[in-house]
Amino acid sequence: MYYFKRLYIFFSILALIIFFFSTIAVNAKSFEINDIEISQPFEINFDKNKVIDLGFKNAFFELIYSLIKSSDFEKIDSIKLNEIKSMIETFSIKEEKFIDQKYHLNLGVSFNKKKIFRYLEKKNIFPSRILKEQFLFIPIIIDENGSNISIFSNNPIYTNWNKTNKRYQLINYLLPSEDLEDLNLIKEKLDVIETYNFNDITKKYFLKNSIISLIFRGNNEVRILTKIYNDKNEIIKNDTFKNINIDNETDLNFLIDNLKNLFEDTWKKLNEINTSIKVPITIKIKNNDLKKSNNFEFFLNEIDMVSDYSIQKFDKDFIFYEVLFNGTVQNFINIMKNKKYNLNTQKKVWMIE
Repeated sequence: MYYFKRLYIFFSILALIIFFFSTIAVNAKSFEINDIEISQPFEINFDKNKVIDLGFKNAFFELIYSLIKSSDFEKIDSIKLNEIKSMIETFSIKEEKFIDQKYHLNLGVSFNKKKIFRYLEKKNIFPSRILKEQFLFIPIIIDENGSNISIFSNNPIYTNWNKTNKRYQLINYLLPSEDLEDLNLIKEKLDVIETYNFNDITKKYFLKNSIISLIFRGNNEVRILTKIYNDKNEIIKNDTFKNINIDNETDLNFLIDNLKNLFEDTWKKLNEINTSIKVPITIKIKNNDLKKSNNFEFFLNEIDMVSDYSIQKFDKDFIFYEVLFNGTVQNFINIMKNKKYNLNTQKKVWMIE
């Protein structure tokens, strides 16, 4: 009798697991793009479906541009509307209204992650994890003879940097406050500014990420030395822009757009997902803790580097998961640690304790 009671409890728990698994996975396995704003003149030949289709396109490109590097943008420009629609799970009209003979639409679109990644893989594009992050950005303009610098209010890059930002960009920039002490310190370091690490300034802002751009301004070109810092990396970039005058508004905007693309691409490269790598990992978890198993499944759904997972088998003590991971085993272990999972990897089948 005791055996049958245990068996009944086990299958009851399993049924609950399947129920929760089927409900929480819907949103976790999708990319949500919200607040897509579209407006069209309300005329005789007005077609609401065409407006929605335009919203689908805008939502798709906003998502994709946040996933891929700028050098890959042109690879997806020719995508057809029916391809985009095939990757949509759901959409919702948040708001619609008519103002001054115009139809205004606010749209939310949900894209299937697996289908998006599969599409990018076919295009030979490695996506990145969508990780929004804040960086301290210090742009310093140095004239061609190296004797004069501009940092704050007399610096057009500093003044205009945050005036226009694109929704798909992952980096949020914090510009330093106008500090006379910092200005004097930089002037003191002018002779060694290309090797100076700026720690005395960056530590005041308590951010783990920073970007320092030294913009050497010549008569007809701009040379830029950029140092990008985050937790574990120091990345140095050298770029030259010819036939450009940063006092000209068009040239200035061109330069700012290119620098932002450079920084975005560098950040995406650090968080790239190699979808061609699929490492199988088997993990078991005790089946008497429903909350733990649900949390683990939710965790797997949230991690973009998890290509897929399934329940491989179960017995009276454990549920066995097979996880396909787009990265190294050590990367997976590090992600588990960051999420406070105690993972025993001593045996072939790992165990969550």
